[in-house]
Amino acid sequence: MHLLRQLRQLNGLQGVRQVIRQVSLAPTKPSALQYERDPQPLFTDAETQRLLQSMTQLNLDKVYRMRTVPDNSTETRFMTNEQLDSEFQDVVVRAQHMLQMPPIVMVKKDVERVIAKDPALKDFDTTKYVFTDITFGRRQSERKVFVRETDGTLAYANLETTKRMNQLYFPLEGRQSYNPRMFVLEELLSKCLSEHKYEFILDRLLVQYEPHEPEFHNISARVFEHLNESKQFDLLRSTRHFGPMAFFYAWHRCIDDLLYDMIRRDYLHNAVELIALSYKVHKIPVEYQTTLNELEKLHPSTAESALAELRTVFRRPDDKENIEQEIHSAIGKSEPDFAADEISLKFIEQYIASEHSFKKVQLELAVQTLKEVNREKLLLFQGLKKAHGVQAS
Repeated sequence: MHLLRQLRQLNGLQGVRQVIRQVSLAPTKPSALQYERDPQPLFTDAETQRLLQSMTQLNLDKVYRMRTVPDNSTETRFMTNEQLDSEFQDVVVRAQHMLQMPPIVMVKKDVERVIAKDPALKDFDTTKYVFTDITFGRRQSERKVFVRETDGTLAYANLETTKRMNQLYFPLEGRQSYNPRMFVLEELLSKCLSEHKYEFILDRLLVQYEPHEPEFHNISARVFEHLNESKQFDLLRSTRHFGPMAFFYAWHRCIDDLLYDMIRRDYLHNAVELIALSYKVHKIPVEYQTTLNELEKLHPSTAESALAELRTVFRRPDDKENIEQEIHSAIGKSEPDFAADEISLKFIEQYIASEHSFKKVQLELAVQTLKEVNREKLLLFQGLKKAHGVQAS
């Protein structure tokens, strides 16, 4: 009876392994949009990175939100104002690190690289031999893996074997030795997309695949295409995936839906940056640097804004500047914001009137609505400042 039970368990394990192998080999529906050339030089360009980081925004509440992790405990400490300010600066630096964008690179193709052919070693064994560099401290991309074939040929291992050997000797937490079912079964991936679990899909994608693998490109493109249809862009804002998404839309000339969302949410500075990114990607001869420089003078960086928000705890109630800050908080804008809006709207309207915009009517209505709202806010802003005796700066 004990032997029969072991045989049943063994058969069950073999059945599980067979299902896993079938799932791993199951094809996924291809994406409609792919990178036709290497996007890495343009994506890693310093100006491109500044634009993408600014568009991502830095919402500390979202970056440090409670997550489904083993430990969500909190710690309470007593600090002086100087210690608290230093901690605020560390919080912003850590948040910027958490928003570091994954690289966008071209799909790497397998190239056969033979080192030597030794006919004397032919049929030396019935199986191949794999040699892996396990030197401590090296990055996985630097490790060499070689394969000795049964015919005596010694060559560099293909990408799949290299990845499997690296995972065997230096396993990455969360990465599985087979493709997860959510990525190979179309019904599961479609369910995640329909439930708008975009960040979950992309986070899992980063753990399982390298940025140069075809699966990474195909599935991330599927997510971005679905996002462009659902218009739920805010779900990725203040995450590390927002920048690659904006770059994907700029590359494939489909920024209008994201641009409409930015105008509707009154993120005009980001809208200008998105248009400038599109001009840069496609080398369109439009001067945008002057507008960006003017806006940078009026708007602090995302890190500076986040730090200033944290430092509001140091403000004294009787401070005169606190009255003006209360007015700004009530209206949602300051004098530099109104000035920046005028510059931004002028630039955006030029884009809408150009041949590069494909949804002119929708964008024009959004701009007109925002202009009316801003006009009412400006009148209210001026009235409140006058009532409190605050002089215009």
